[in-house]
Amino acid sequence: MKPFRRVTGAVAPLDRVDVDTDQIIAKQFLKRIERTGYGEFLFHDWRFLEDGTPNTDFVLNREPYASAPILLAGRNFGCGSSREHAAWALSDFGIRAVIAPSFADIFQSNCYQNGMLPVILAEEMVADLMRRAIARPGYELTVDLEATVIRSHEGDTVAFEIDGFRRRCLLDGIDDIGLALKHLPAIRNYEETRRPAA
Repeated sequence: MKPFRRVTGAVAPLDRVDVDTDQIIAKQFLKRIERTGYGEFLFHDWRFLEDGTPNTDFVLNREPYASAPILLAGRNFGCGSSREHAAWALSDFGIRAVIAPSFADIFQSNCYQNGMLPVILAEEMVADLMRRAIARPGYELTVDLEATVIRSHEGDTVAFEIDGFRRRCLLDGIDDIGLALKHLPAIRNYEETRRPAA
């Protein structure tokens, strides 16, 4: 997993609440067995019109948002089904951090497992950032996991909270499999010395 320390870049304002995983990555695109290749299908029903042409009204189809590494969204982001493909699609598109007032629990966990940082801020703070990002296309932030702060280019700094264990795993680029592999000698020793079942 790619370590996450900090990311600086344009903020894509997705001013919607209750964005579910079916909208993030629709079920018809869940046929791949790899974690890559989902970015082109991210928000498919919003990014494309019925004839397959890009919807120029959708934020991620406009510059400078098409390559924005930070997504700003409303409350309850990632609700719906538990598909990990939603985190894969965001990551494959280039999103490194999502800022919202709240996240669905399973989606939030899937972000951590895939090197993406879900940042929870107060609803009024998200609303303020949303206004700035909409008013000034190309508005940039720095999301700094090492310092657990978000910095604007105006000099504003906002602290955010994150579980210490999750923070360490993101900084080190370690998912659950990586954690298990760190203990491989102890696991092998246990397997070799445990009593066989009677």
